[in-house]
Amino acid sequence: MKTAEQMVNEKNQEMVCTAPETTVHDALDKMLSVRIGAMLIKRDDKIIGIWTERDLMRNVIAPGFDCKSAQLGDLMTTKLVTVPHDATVYNLKDKLLGMRLRHLLVEKDGQYIGILSIGDVIRASLDAKDKELTSLSASVNWEYYEDWKWKKKH
Repeated sequence: MKTAEQMVNEKNQEMVCTAPETTVHDALDKMLSVRIGAMLIKRDDKIIGIWTERDLMRNVIAPGFDCKSAQLGDLMTTKLVTVPHDATVYNLKDKLLGMRLRHLLVEKDGQYIGILSIGDVIRASLDAKDKELTSLSASVNWEYYEDWKWKKKH
């Protein structure tokens, strides 16, 4: 079963980070251009928060919200949820579903090595199930039953 680190490596995508002073408008422009649902907030080479599509939903209904002046540093989630690099797909699904999250930071040796979305984890889970079913199907195929005969007593 794949680990979080293997999934990050296969994803082969840099973590997209921005400064806390970035406006919501500019963050959305960047997120749309690279097709992601979360933006990591970084200050002095340290990730200090995350801002996601869900945060946008909460933000836009706030009175007086203006996406061209609102800064991510004022709106981000600072309680970062991480998983160890050796967490399995099952561990990741459990955390995502149990905590009702859509993104997890992957940590190795005290450093963040990547971010995984719920879509990344579901894709890995489905891929593992597909391989398992293909393997089972190959081991028990129709030819097995064709060659199997009951011995009749006369």
